[in-house]
Amino acid sequence: MKNKTILIQGKAQILKLVFIWCFILFTGFSFGQNPIIRDQFTADPSARVINGKVFVFPSHDIIAPEGKNLRPNWFCMEDYHVFSSENLTDWIDHGIIVSQYDAPWIDSSSYSMWAPDCIERNGKYYFYYPARSNEGNRRGSRIGVAVAENPEGPYNPQPKPIENVIGIDPAMFIDHDGQAYLYWSLGNLFVAKLKDNMLELDSEVKIIEEMPKEGLKEGPYLFERNGIYYMTYPHVENGTERLEYAIGDNPMGPFKFAGVIMDESPTGCWTNHQSIIEYKNQWYLFYHHNDYSPKFDKNRSIRVDSLFFNTDGTIQKVSPTLRGVGVADAKQKIQIDRYSHLSETGASIAFHDTLDTFKGWKTILENKDSWIQYNTVDFGKKKLKKVQVKATSEVGSTLEIRLDKVNGSVISEIEIPAGSDWEIVKAGTIKMKKGIHNIVVILKGNAAEIDWVRFEK
Repeated sequence: MKNKTILIQGKAQILKLVFIWCFILFTGFSFGQNPIIRDQFTADPSARVINGKVFVFPSHDIIAPEGKNLRPNWFCMEDYHVFSSENLTDWIDHGIIVSQYDAPWIDSSSYSMWAPDCIERNGKYYFYYPARSNEGNRRGSRIGVAVAENPEGPYNPQPKPIENVIGIDPAMFIDHDGQAYLYWSLGNLFVAKLKDNMLELDSEVKIIEEMPKEGLKEGPYLFERNGIYYMTYPHVENGTERLEYAIGDNPMGPFKFAGVIMDESPTGCWTNHQSIIEYKNQWYLFYHHNDYSPKFDKNRSIRVDSLFFNTDGTIQKVSPTLRGVGVADAKQKIQIDRYSHLSETGASIAFHDTLDTFKGWKTILENKDSWIQYNTVDFGKKKLKKVQVKATSEVGSTLEIRLDKVNGSVISEIEIPAGSDWEIVKAGTIKMKKGIHNIVVILKGNAAEIDWVRFEK
C-alpha cells in the first residue's frame, strides 16, 4: 500500500511538472516586435549578455493599489522580474526575483523600486536595485544588492543597503582589469569603485561633473567599445527625456558630451531609460515607451532597436520602431500591426480593446490599395503552401499578400467573408519562396481589419 501511494504521488508530481512546463511554453513567451514584453508593464531595461543569451532586468510598473496613500498619478513599482531570450524574438519571463517585501531595510509601503541592474562576477550574479529606506535618519532612496547562483535566480537580498550610497538607478561596469564600478543618480550622476565582494565601496564617491548643468539627468549606463568609454544617460533638455551620451578614456571620467542617441518621445512620454549591448556581432539599444498606456506615461513598456556606430566611434542616432529586431517565424502568428512600413493613406493601427490594451493592436485598411509591410520573416527551407489570416470585414473584402515589397510577387489572395465577427480565413499560396523575406498585405476590396497572419505547410 505504501509503494502504491508513493507511485501515485510520483505520477501526480510528474503531471504537475508537465503542467508547469506547458504553462511556461504557452504563456511565458513574448515576441520580437516592440514592445518586447506584451503581458505586463516594464520599464528601465538593463540588458546583459549571459551564457549566450540576453537577459533583461527591467523595473515593473503597476497600477497603484487603492488605499495605500500613494502619490496620485505617479510611478508605482513593488518588484522586479527577469526575462531572457536567445534570439531577441522569443522572451521568457522567469518571474519575480526581488520585491519590496524581501529586505528588512526597505520601506515596503513606498512602491519605489526604480531602475535596477545586474552583473556577473566569479560565477555569482549581483542584482542592484534602489528602494526607499525605513532606517531612521537614512530614509530616502538607497541601493540594495541581491545575490544569486544563476541569472534567473533565486536571489538572496542582503540585509543592508550599500554604505555611503544615496540615490537611484544603479548601473554596473567591470573593466578589463577586473575593477568593478557602481554608477547611480540623484540630481547628479555619481561613480565609485567597488570592492571584490561587490557589496562595498572601495573609493570615495565622485560626482561626474561633465554632465549637462541644466535639466533632470538620471539613469547612467556605461559601456566600453574599442577603448572608448561611453557614459549614456537620459536628460531633460526640452520638457521630456532624450537619451544622450558622453565619451572618455576612463570609467570614472572625465567625459565629453558626444551627442544624442534617441530624441524625445514623439508622443510625449516623459521618461526614457537605456542600456546598450553587443550580441552576436550586432549592437542593440534597449529603452522604454508607453505603448500600452498612451494616456498615462507612468506605465511603460520596454523596447529594443538596432544601434550602429560611425567610423570615428560616435553613435548614429536611433529612430524608435514598432517592428523592433529579430527574425519572425512565418509559422507563428505575425502581428503585422508592429509594421515596418505603412501606406501614406488608408492604413492605421488601433487597440483591440481600449479597456484592456494587453490584448494588443489591429491593422485597419480602409482604402483600396492601402497596405502594411512587415519585414524579416523566415519562411524556412520548405515552401509553405497555405496562409491563415485573422480578419474581419462588415461587407466582405479581399486581401493580397506580396513578398518583399509593395510591387513584389503575389503569393496569396484571401477572401474575407462579410460579418462583424473575427474570422480565421485560409487560402493557398502561389510562387512561394524559401528563406527570409518581407511580407506586404494589400487591401483589394472593401475596408477590413486584420489581427495576424500565419503561414503553414
